[in-house]
Amino acid sequence: MSKILIAEDEASIRRVLMRILTEENAGYELSEAADGQEAMRKASEGFDLVLCDIKMPLADGVEVLEHYRKTAPETAMVMISGHGDLELAVQCMRMGAYDFISKPMELNRLLQTVRNALDRTALVQQLQHLRKKVDRQHQMIGSGPAIQSIRTLIEKVAPTDARVLITGPNGSGKELVAHGIHQASARSKSAFVEVNCAAIPAELIESELFGHVKGAFTSAVKDRKGKFEQAEGGTLFLDEIGDMSLSAQAKVLRALQENRISPVGGEKSIAVNARVLAATNKDLTKEIAEGRFREDLYHRLSVIRIEVPSLNKRKEDIPDLVAHFSAQIQGEQKLPPKSFSTRALSALAELDYTGNIRQLRNLVERLLILGSAEISAEEVRQYA
Repeated sequence: MSKILIAEDEASIRRVLMRILTEENAGYELSEAADGQEAMRKASEGFDLVLCDIKMPLADGVEVLEHYRKTAPETAMVMISGHGDLELAVQCMRMGAYDFISKPMELNRLLQTVRNALDRTALVQQLQHLRKKVDRQHQMIGSGPAIQSIRTLIEKVAPTDARVLITGPNGSGKELVAHGIHQASARSKSAFVEVNCAAIPAELIESELFGHVKGAFTSAVKDRKGKFEQAEGGTLFLDEIGDMSLSAQAKVLRALQENRISPVGGEKSIAVNARVLAATNKDLTKEIAEGRFREDLYHRLSVIRIEVPSLNKRKEDIPDLVAHFSAQIQGEQKLPPKSFSTRALSALAELDYTGNIRQLRNLVERLLILGSAEISAEEVRQYA
């Protein structure tokens, strides 16, 4: 049920708006405010939409709009303007109001604006829900000293635009660190674009990163933006950077030096603004010594280095990880509730995790499907 606040100092207009929205029979939950201060006091009640008169006593509509933008930014604001208030109405639109309606109000225009504003609010709420879901999926789990140290580094690094090189074995959670940096940065509302450099053929990596123009090669039937452009204003995560070809490395180095890229087949360069994070499971100093990685690119990427330890080096986090994976998997697969005995957790800590976090998650999933209501140490050893 959508919640709507009608902020209007003229009682007769409030009554008309209440009657119209009630007769709409859309199940709206309606509230009233007779002045601007009352409208601001009610901001915490979680309205989906506020119909707000611009000229009100105690606080005008502009003040109400400013208050809601700060305290309830997800609420759609529709301003009600008199004939002489159009300039103020336009100002309100620039400040973030969804729309304005002029007096005298035309019924169809009012109802359509209300429906559209509520649809917009529903989309915003859905987007916020999805973002929170994504944030939970990329949450770093654990309270041991290694994870706490990484969290401290993220807190220091995230507010800057410094480039970060994240190292660690496969499956250790390097991408979670990258997401953590992005989410804690000023770029968090812009795109996080991930490129797996190991999964893209060498002949396509330049097109993937920098885009191409129509006709640049046989299958280039139209212009295409590359990942650098897609990450404009946000973060570009170059995963498995150690597997990138030397020719692509040279172009990435130039992009980092100049903050400009050249699409494949294009004649003009394009300015880009994306923070670059990189990750690798390789020893890049060894790769440099053997001529497979550019030393100058290494120094450009590794302003800050964060090393993610293997699970074998942070086994104190296993109980937290098991609890997290259990809740996640049981929710996803609609499995009956199961628990791990203390001895089962100890048995899990005794295993060798060559596959790191991924190996542990797979084992937890296997035990939740095949194990008993309280999973035992014997079952851990049986299914490991």
